[in-house]
Amino acid sequence: MNFSNQSVFIQVKDHSVSKENFELLIDENLQLLKTHPQPSPDALPGYYESDDYISHTDGKRSLFEKIYQSVKTYSLQKKVSLITSFHPEKGSLLDIGAGTGDFLTVAKAKGWQTTGLEPSEKAKNMAISKGVSFKNDLKSIENQSFDVITMWHVLEHVPDIEEQIKELKRLVKPNGTIFIAVPNFKSFDAKYYGPFWAAYDVPRHLWHFSKISIEKLFAKENMKLIKILPMVFDSFYVSLLSEKYKNGKMNFFKAFWIGFRSNSKAKKTLEFSSHIYVLKNT
Repeated sequence: MNFSNQSVFIQVKDHSVSKENFELLIDENLQLLKTHPQPSPDALPGYYESDDYISHTDGKRSLFEKIYQSVKTYSLQKKVSLITSFHPEKGSLLDIGAGTGDFLTVAKAKGWQTTGLEPSEKAKNMAISKGVSFKNDLKSIENQSFDVITMWHVLEHVPDIEEQIKELKRLVKPNGTIFIAVPNFKSFDAKYYGPFWAAYDVPRHLWHFSKISIEKLFAKENMKLIKILPMVFDSFYVSLLSEKYKNGKMNFFKAFWIGFRSNSKAKKTLEFSSHIYVLKNT
């Protein structure tokens, strides 16, 4: 990946934890953005130390968190139905970045043999209490161990994405399927909110993807992009947080309107706020 020319796509701020400023550099060929500077591996965990980092909690303290958890419950069922539609015989499933384990809990109940990987001890312990099984790291897992691997809004957090994709290739079975969900910086809500777009989420999001970047990055490892699916709820959730970052408060009506506009425009442009990418190991 070539970021040597230091072409700045946009300057953004960490609105939720450190309040520090970052640049997003663009690889024109891949249509991929890189957060610059990227925190060291030792410093990175500190940027997750916030009660507001909602994916690491089961919190229902506020109306926002209650809505988030309700939508999450619905989305979990849809995700399991999606992977089962590609693998009706079910089988072995690895979820990288399993968080508090809710997705794997639902998948296990639907007949999948589930394994998780999660760096946050707090989230991991919550998942273990729900009966989720974990591996400590990818290197300890044998080659071609899983029929399906999922990464739900996780790839953007990985320091070395090329090495991560090689590991996915190693771990998935021949003709296995990988499901990747990431935000899309080419969506309407991203363009509308600009530096206040919550899905930039620097520096926790080290990378920012487009459809082109996902297809090209996985093609390097002979994995084929076979389907792209929209995540229509994301535009509302992201717009709500973006309103808070831009105006200092959550404006539900404005956020709903921008989320609606984003989804409406995406029906023509096919650039939704977030996408699920379905990739086959060839």
